[in-house]
Amino acid sequence: MLTNWLLVQMSLAPADILIGIILALSIPLLTIRFWPDAPQVRHPAKVAKYIVVFLYDVLIGGLQVAWWIIGPQSKLQPKFIFVPLELKHPFSITMLASTISLTPGTVSAHVSGDRRLLIVHCLNAPDGDATVKGIKERYEAPLMEILE
Repeated sequence: MLTNWLLVQMSLAPADILIGIILALSIPLLTIRFWPDAPQVRHPAKVAKYIVVFLYDVLIGGLQVAWWIIGPQSKLQPKFIFVPLELKHPFSITMLASTISLTPGTVSAHVSGDRRLLIVHCLNAPDGDATVKGIKERYEAPLMEILE
């Protein structure tokens, strides 16, 4: 949340950093009561690894999308892929869908009513099965360890 605040402010001024820290700490404390069955973080150390993997994917994904845009668009193979979900808790599914949507080139489009399937649109997915496997290995499996 601090990063989002600083990006919105477009500033690294000490006052903006302080306000961002205050907001990042207070908003979760003020809204926790709206999550009566919020999942507990089981492996805090794995959260750091998950964030590193996510930030790496955002960086590489941004470069890939830029390359795809300046390259011949006829080579793009956009498609919807269907990711079967092992996650059960709505918060965990939301975290997965948000991670996918924040990664350049992909967006979570729909979660089935029974929460067993996530539909994802990929800007370029020549091998949909490999993309599904990557999502499950890089994001879903760590989220299961962290939250479920």
